[in-house]
Amino acid sequence: MTRVAPQPQFDVRGSRTAGRKSIGWRGLPAVVRTLVGAVVATIAGSTLLALPAAAQDPSLGSGGSVSKSGFAKTPGGMFGGKPTLDKSQPLYLQGDQLTYDSKGNRVVARGNVEIYYNNNILTADEVIYDQDANTLTAIGNVALKDANGNLTRADRYDLTADFRDGFVQSLQMVTKDDTRLIAERATRREGNATEFKNGRFTPCKSEGGMPPLWCISAATVVHDQAAATISYQDAQFEMFGVPIMYLPYFEHADPSQKRKSGFLAPAFGQSTSLGYSVAIPYYFALAPSYDFTFNPRYFSQQGVLFQGEWRQKIWNGEYTVSLAGIDQGNLNFEDIGTARTAMSTDGFRGSLQTRGRFSLSSWWRFGWDVTLETDDTFRRFYQLDDILVTDRVNQAYLIGQSDRNYFSARMYQFGGLLLNSTPDSESMAHPIIDYNYIFADPVLGGELSWKSNALSFSRANAVNHSQTQSMERAITELSWRRRLTDSIGISYTPFGSVRGDVYQVDNFIDPQTGLPSQGETIARGLATGGVTVSYPWLAHGAGGAHTIEPIGQIVARQGNIDQRRLPDEDARSLVFDDTNLFEPQKFSGYDRIETGTRANYGMQYTFQSAAGPYARILAGQSVHLQGTNAYSNPGLSADAFDASGNVIAPNSYVYSPYSGLETTRSDYVLGAYIAPSNLFRIISQSRFDTNDYSLRREDIGANFFYGPVNASVIYTYAAANSAIGVDTPQQEIIGVLGVKLTDRWSVLGSVRFDLDTGDPLTDSIQLKYSDECFIMSATYTDSYITDPTRDLVADRSIMLRFEWKYLGALNYKTNVLDSVIPASVAGN
Repeated sequence: MTRVAPQPQFDVRGSRTAGRKSIGWRGLPAVVRTLVGAVVATIAGSTLLALPAAAQDPSLGSGGSVSKSGFAKTPGGMFGGKPTLDKSQPLYLQGDQLTYDSKGNRVVARGNVEIYYNNNILTADEVIYDQDANTLTAIGNVALKDANGNLTRADRYDLTADFRDGFVQSLQMVTKDDTRLIAERATRREGNATEFKNGRFTPCKSEGGMPPLWCISAATVVHDQAAATISYQDAQFEMFGVPIMYLPYFEHADPSQKRKSGFLAPAFGQSTSLGYSVAIPYYFALAPSYDFTFNPRYFSQQGVLFQGEWRQKIWNGEYTVSLAGIDQGNLNFEDIGTARTAMSTDGFRGSLQTRGRFSLSSWWRFGWDVTLETDDTFRRFYQLDDILVTDRVNQAYLIGQSDRNYFSARMYQFGGLLLNSTPDSESMAHPIIDYNYIFADPVLGGELSWKSNALSFSRANAVNHSQTQSMERAITELSWRRRLTDSIGISYTPFGSVRGDVYQVDNFIDPQTGLPSQGETIARGLATGGVTVSYPWLAHGAGGAHTIEPIGQIVARQGNIDQRRLPDEDARSLVFDDTNLFEPQKFSGYDRIETGTRANYGMQYTFQSAAGPYARILAGQSVHLQGTNAYSNPGLSADAFDASGNVIAPNSYVYSPYSGLETTRSDYVLGAYIAPSNLFRIISQSRFDTNDYSLRREDIGANFFYGPVNASVIYTYAAANSAIGVDTPQQEIIGVLGVKLTDRWSVLGSVRFDLDTGDPLTDSIQLKYSDECFIMSATYTDSYITDPTRDLVADRSIMLRFEWKYLGALNYKTNVLDSVIPASVAGN
């Protein structure tokens, strides 16, 4: 065992030879300690070993325009973090013989020499320090295992001139992630540049004498530490030992540099409507806190789409600005089979996208997310956004949050991207403010909370676009609740609230008359009181714990509040299921409120096994006992009327009048959350008709994991209802199946199918190869969504992606067919 030995005594008249010794750090002359420590620290942490990596890629940060790497990011890079040397720690040196030659002014350690310093271990047959020449040499079977786990081997290692220069012969290195570097020799000159001769680099493993999947070899590799660059002369890229690309010279950034200007990996593509395309991004590392990526993309049929992204971090946050634009003078929509030939398509089209987030203090933050564009189809047509994006939501926000306070002020601009979007889809909230506060001290033994909301809202009149609809509202509510449990385990949760609302509306369409309001001020108040009672029964069995819990709730309010004349902007989404069965308010927003007295009841069963299986099932119903049922007669939306107030779309309601809550006794709801094992999980939410128990709505999702198979399916169902213009059941299914064929090959398929029409919406299949150094994927995608008036055309494409670890990725996307799929074909 290595130990710190007392300081030896030296015979200054000649040499002294000792047996195998462990010599403490303080047992060596100062200059020997410096030089021996230098060789360990240098081989362990020298940037001369930091060989090839990709050009610095801004996509690794936020908002990058280039695809992110499929390889897990290794902290500190392939070589690990830069070692931190504690010079106060001792250095241990031991060998079979330790000789001090006072005449030759040398110190020589021979035979199984080991040096241990700051978790770095250096071994060699012989280590010689020549004090006159100021050199230190390690000879024979030199091996170093550094603190990061990297292993370096060499036949000989020479350090000169106080470690400014050096020479390594027969260098072999294996990094912490199994990256391999081999060179015949390496020479360090002037304390800066390191030159490798006949070097080979690969992060791929090779077995049985087989060549690695890929490697880079070069006659000369020069690492310039000052310039932070690595250059290659007479280099070639090999796959399976076969040269496939030769470059007389190329250069990239030192991988120890987090950011450096240079070209990024190119991207190629082909599209019927856009032609062949190529993008060659260039990254500008302008300063430590900001950078810019210029990414022009050339389309053979359209010209150049100019793109650029500015990113900057400051002391309390960061922001990005992305620009895209094209002079679309050559586009002819008639050539690509769409119906927009009557529209003006010449001239400039573009967009500006910016995001920011900043921390003002430990409690306060603000930010924004804004996209501005010349038209609402530009980003989808040029594939900057997904085709399924349905809304354009721009916002700026200020948020404050502490232990008991929450404040939010947001400004929104909403734009519709749906196929049937109209000017009515464009609206603004300027602003919407929420404030919540929970009182620290109990009141009557319970929790007292206060929440308020204020909104200023406007949009173009859906009927008369020259007018502007506007709404201002202020809402405040004080709520109290307390939970009590009696001696036999029955739980009582009484609750109550008092709420007041004030609305100012102008030019909003009255849901009853279809005519615009004229500057009305409307006030309403709501007092709510109720109690929730539950009595859980617990039974333990050999398989686990069973809990049966009957739950009942009664909620009382005023019997009637006139609210149908009010606009509804935030309570249109009405889905009745087990998640809101016991909510006092089942509306999704503030603009509509429940009235009268309502009872909610249900039964919940829970099973929990110590071995892992779990199940929870909740079934129940809601009963309207007294007063006006707010769910039964919502009124018509603005789209239902013409300018004179005549009904032109009788099936267009403010919110669904068939939510399952419109009758005195609601539909039955059932929620099931079942995990019989770690291999299978299912979630189901169902609604059944209160009279004949027929299925009215179903959302069910399941996941299955077993060995190499990973499958999931989501099915949705909504029953037909001719009263709202839905004559057939609405059914859709999404399925995903992944199979890991081997440890490197996998296949993944997905399909989205409209069952009621019998038409597919999208489908895709991907074949993927992935190992420790190379990823390859081929993805085939069908999209059957079409609307020629909004630049949406059916499409089939193949996406090829190749990624080499530390070098970057290459993407290529192309249409499978040389023409756009006709709508008649897409539907088959």
